[in-house]
Amino acid sequence: MEPVRTCVGCRMRAPRSALLRVVSIDSVLVPDERAVMPGRGAWVHPTSECVDAALRRRAFVRALRVSGPLDTQTIEQHIQRKG
Repeated sequence: MEPVRTCVGCRMRAPRSALLRVVSIDSVLVPDERAVMPGRGAWVHPTSECVDAALRRRAFVRALRVSGPLDTQTIEQHIQRKG
């Protein structure tokens, strides 16, 4: 049985394999495709809609428990390449 996670963008539950794990390294959002990077992670569908919704709602800041703004360029570029 595969683990289930909740997307921080749309708040829908999905299998872990259908979501992208995102971590914060020095206030930069970084995609963790293999889900092995240390630290807290947030799970999001790898679609621009879910990533945009999470950014609008500041869901990454809450889920990753960081203070201050996050640099989102890396995750946005990753989604554009995959999309």
